[in-house]
Amino acid sequence: MKIKEVSTKFDIPADTLRYWEREGAIPPVSRDDAGYRDYDDEDLDWIVFAKCMREAGVSIEYLIEYITLFKQGDVTLQARKDLLREQLGTIAQRLHEIQHTYDLIADKVDNYEKRVEGYHGKLSR
Repeated sequence: MKIKEVSTKFDIPADTLRYWEREGAIPPVSRDDAGYRDYDDEDLDWIVFAKCMREAGVSIEYLIEYITLFKQGDVTLQARKDLLREQLGTIAQRLHEIQHTYDLIADKVDNYEKRVEGYHGKLSR
């Protein structure tokens, strides 16, 4: 699959895909005879992982560290697990903060609904 197709499929700009590869946030992608990137299923799996992590707020530096460890093989299994566990903690904290914000806004909406229902001014006729 060529970069344009991957870009469209995952809604990621081609420049971002090139950047991720250049910086090491995803492993190097194979090239065809003409030198164009030719993404296979494994490459697509790495893109899904990177996109998911980025959407969760994980830094490029973290992804680079994870890929670096991954390339070193099974000797780094515990280190990779520790990195992911750390990210789970960070994401759990963000989820808690988002839930708090959601609850606050939902309470305000409920309050406004009660006030609107009780409004009997000129605009209510």
